[in-house]
Amino acid sequence: MERDVSTTERVGAATGGMHDLRDWLERVEAAGDLVRVEGEVDWDQEMSALSYLLSKTPASPAVLFERVRGYPNECQLLWNSLNASRRTVITLGEPPDRPVLESVRGLRDRLKRVIPPVEVDAATAPVNEHVLLGDDIDLWRFPVPRHWPLDGGRYLGTADAVITRDPDSGLLNVGTYRMMVHDQRHVGLYVSPGKGAELHIARAWQRNEPLPVAAVLGGDPILFLVGAQAFPKNVCEYDYAGGIRGEPIEVVKGTTTDLPIPARAEIVLEGVIRPHAMRNEGPFGEFTGYYARPEAQTPVVDVTAIHFRARPILMNALMSDAPSAYSSIMRSAGIWADLDRLGIPGIKGVYSHPGAVRGIHVISIEQRYAGHASQVLSLAAQCPSGAYFTQWIVVVDEDIDLLRNTWSTPLDPTQNPPEKRPYGSKALINACKEHRYLPVFAKRTRMTRDVYERALARWHELRLPGHPPVVPSFEETAPATYHESQELDPPPGPASVS
Repeated sequence: MERDVSTTERVGAATGGMHDLRDWLERVEAAGDLVRVEGEVDWDQEMSALSYLLSKTPASPAVLFERVRGYPNECQLLWNSLNASRRTVITLGEPPDRPVLESVRGLRDRLKRVIPPVEVDAATAPVNEHVLLGDDIDLWRFPVPRHWPLDGGRYLGTADAVITRDPDSGLLNVGTYRMMVHDQRHVGLYVSPGKGAELHIARAWQRNEPLPVAAVLGGDPILFLVGAQAFPKNVCEYDYAGGIRGEPIEVVKGTTTDLPIPARAEIVLEGVIRPHAMRNEGPFGEFTGYYARPEAQTPVVDVTAIHFRARPILMNALMSDAPSAYSSIMRSAGIWADLDRLGIPGIKGVYSHPGAVRGIHVISIEQRYAGHASQVLSLAAQCPSGAYFTQWIVVVDEDIDLLRNTWSTPLDPTQNPPEKRPYGSKALINACKEHRYLPVFAKRTRMTRDVYERALARWHELRLPGHPPVVPSFEETAPATYHESQELDPPPGPASVS
């Protein structure tokens, strides 16, 4: 894997001069793919409901809420940033109309190169415009949203990038993990088993040591892209982000930790996970569109510093049944790059279906030897980019286009010998919930009817485009209650975040 590039190569591969979230917003708005909402909205389910409905419209734009009820007019909230493939393509510095498979192929090549971050002057870094320490730390200064009615709390980290360091090797990991606010200076951190931060926490606790942590809550979307992707655990995601950008990610050393934080981030938390510090967290409506995990104990981050820019932008990723465009492009390119690194020839294309909850991958190959297809299937199932949450992998020959809704024919060459071809066959797939487990099956993430009707009533008032889509079903159970340690509607705090 190439670890360095010349200045000429860096400039040539850089993603169009985008270095942070504000550059990205300018690019997306110029492409007509951003809706700004100037009217005041509620942090409690209204923003998430409007974002969900917008994601279901034909335009499916990103949305920036500029004013939040009960909070000063300084902090903005961005939703639906990468739920459309054209915005993921823009994030990669390419024209928004570039075909997805071409973007996958280009990203595959960039993932073969890593460029480590570079430290810059902390005194002039935008992320250090405001730094809160000690008694000034108050997470409720920010309009932390509640996404779904059955969520167990308000979630500050959904489109985040959480930075930890391996206590043994010193290697950094940047991952996307959810964070629920417990109180003004503590958040719960849920990390799936086997993910980088979970391994770091476990190792630190085995040594009875605290683990420093930093969390980027609004930053260059490329960090969210790499944080949500699985990479080999011997290379830092910062390096992959630099390779994609074509230039190093600029970082500064933290104030209360030695972790490198992005110099141009909007909001960054620093903190520490003390040995065996746990608290109940969740439930949370997840990317599958279900509540798959009940409330349970997770590590607690004691926040020791808050960094933020003037008028910061808090990024949010609404977990729902909407297609995952950013995951589709990243996983497709990641699997393809992994297979190339393993020396597997003949790979002609890889496509991870955006509407299949990251679980279906199609790989096109030119068969060159006996067992080639079986080898590709096995390796794609266990390579770093493909192993997590993969359920179906399909290998096709190179003459099969990776397209949907194409014209077919009754002259089916898969039926052999030819005399069998008049007699077709059908594959019947029962994709229903198991009947015997219906009473205990994971609940869907659905908005309540009153939240939906409130969104309909405000749609044109907020100058949202088009017409709101019809929602077929609603959550009828009583909304979740908050833990005693949480305030249902805390004040924004004595100081503004300007």
